[in-house]
Amino acid sequence: MDANIWYQLREIIANNKGKVYGTLIGFLSSIFILLIGFWRTLLILLLTVIGYIIGSRWDQEGDFRKLLDRLLPPQFKD
Repeated sequence: MDANIWYQLREIIANNKGKVYGTLIGFLSSIFILLIGFWRTLLILLLTVIGYIIGSRWDQEGDFRKLLDRLLPPQFKD
C-alpha cells in the first residue's frame, strides 16, 4: 500500500511541477523573511540569482577564465 501512495504522490508532483515549485519557493521565502528579515532575504535571493546567471554562462562558455575576462575585463597596462 505504501508503494502505491508514493507512486501517486510522484505522479501528482510530476503533473503539477509549477505549482509544487511555486509553493515551495513561497513557503521557504516566508520562513526566511520571518527568521532573518526582509532585506536579508532579498539579498540572499539577489545573490542566488547572480550566482545562477554566472553558472549558466559558465555552462555555455565552458571555460571559467574566458567568462571572468568577459565579466571583469583586465585593467589597461601602461
